[in-house]
Amino acid sequence: MIDIKLLDYLESYLTENRRTRFNKVLSQRTKHFTVATEDVYQLHNTSAVIRSCDVFGIQEVNIVEEINSKRIDREIAMGAQKWVDLNRFHTVKDCIKDLKSKGYQIVATTPHTNDCLLHEFDVTKKSCFFFGRETEGLSQEVIDNADCYLKIPMSGFTESLNISVSAAIILQHVTTKLKQTEINWQLTETERLEKRLDWIKKTIKSYDKIVERYYSKQ
Repeated sequence: MIDIKLLDYLESYLTENRRTRFNKVLSQRTKHFTVATEDVYQLHNTSAVIRSCDVFGIQEVNIVEEINSKRIDREIAMGAQKWVDLNRFHTVKDCIKDLKSKGYQIVATTPHTNDCLLHEFDVTKKSCFFFGRETEGLSQEVIDNADCYLKIPMSGFTESLNISVSAAIILQHVTTKLKQTEINWQLTETERLEKRLDWIKKTIKSYDKIVERYYSKQ
């Protein structure tokens, strides 16, 4: 349970511009869609995907590190890892199990005999978009467990895009389309309060001391 009075007190340490910015960004955040990256080798690709998630309002990113385990590239993510929640998994099996328990359909972003073109995608379904390794693509486990196969239409000689580019194109399209529906896609009030507190923790340097001082006066 969030202490609302404490939250209000902590926000008094933020500038008016920062408080306004937090509320504006939170109003556009969603968990209706999420993203999963599977053993992406190039560090800057995962970082760029996280950055795109922040830009398009995706609150959670799932990172599978079954083979490759590396720290997030802070420079390329440009601080996005502070504002987006990262869920890490050692196996793709655990990741898929967790996502399905939360009601997400698994969307494999890969050409497939039963694939769906991006403009045909049904945004009303709660979905996780899986992006695979740079060379091999998604694992057979993701392909076998996918509920949907999504493809970006291409007209050139090149048959694939960098995963960070693919993620940006897909997320821009589906979030724009989602916001044109009447679906309740925004964070719940409780989730917004939790994020407000979390972002304050990551913003105020003397957070612990301020909280201790607040409670000592109660």
